[in-house]
Amino acid sequence: MAVWNVIDHTEIGASGAESWSKDSIPASYDHLYLVANVRTDDAATYIDACQMTFNDDTATNYSQVHIRAGSSTPSSGLGASKNSIEDIYVSSSSTLADTFGVFQMWIPDYTSTSKYKQTLSFYGCPNSSTTDWHWITGQVGALWRSTAAITKMEFTTDHTVDSFVQYSTFTLYGINGAA
Repeated sequence: MAVWNVIDHTEIGASGAESWSKDSIPASYDHLYLVANVRTDDAATYIDACQMTFNDDTATNYSQVHIRAGSSTPSSGLGASKNSIEDIYVSSSSTLADTFGVFQMWIPDYTSTSKYKQTLSFYGCPNSSTTDWHWITGQVGALWRSTAAITKMEFTTDHTVDSFVQYSTFTLYGINGAA
């Protein structure tokens, strides 16, 4: 039976935050799982792009493939030699009031020093509008090309002027006993 342990739970306060990060992640778990309920203050869009890095690595050591739907025509793509895991979307302030997007990331075997780290992410940004790109849902499969154990994660918006708004939450779990 899998045991889920809360490593970190952060709720963003009234002043907002440009990023969420957790360092000194203990190596005592088999896997990591991040769940975030997020909204940004970007008033120019309905959805806001975000990114994830590990261990402060912003070199071109990330590869990914994504599929998403935010219009009547789904899209997909891939990228190698990226400086972060990208194509992750969350709700922004033009979305229906008080609506937060959800983001989840599974990181199996995060302490292995003999292989690269893989991730699988899901996100969804609901809205009452059916207009193209006023809502979005998608998946991202990614690879961090490093054999280092993951000891730090950082999730940021892709614009330095955007912030996560009050009541956005991030919960990082350490999981043991899951195959």
